[in-house]
Amino acid sequence: MQNRFTVHTHGPGLYEFTDDIRGWLSGQGDGLLTLFVRHTSASLLIQENADPEVQTDLQNFFHRLVPPTSDPSMSYLTHTYEGPDDMPAHIKAAMMPVSLNIPVTAGQMVLGTWQGVYLFEHRNAPHRRQVVAHFTAG
Repeated sequence: MQNRFTVHTHGPGLYEFTDDIRGWLSGQGDGLLTLFVRHTSASLLIQENADPEVQTDLQNFFHRLVPPTSDPSMSYLTHTYEGPDDMPAHIKAAMMPVSLNIPVTAGQMVLGTWQGVYLFEHRNAPHRRQVVAHFTAG
């Protein structure tokens, strides 16, 4: 069983779409869910969904770790055609997962109490990101 989720972003940050996945999996049995983001400048994460400061701190950490190409420390980068956030977005996506595997029991993702599924947008402009989901019943 496959599905495609569209996550609308409005700039850098973590966008939770756990409830969308839950709704799609409802009524399914046991198996494995695979998620894959179809972009080279966004990532997927399982992260805490209780305190929004966690998402803010993650975004700030990765911005500090990989600043835009307008930062003098990034002057060695040559892929700058699409703006100062483009190549740093590719670097961040190379550092973080673009796919996730999540066990499913009785149609429910086996996530921890405070875990949610997020798309991590690395670009400044709004985007419509596509995440492909594949559920394999076991």
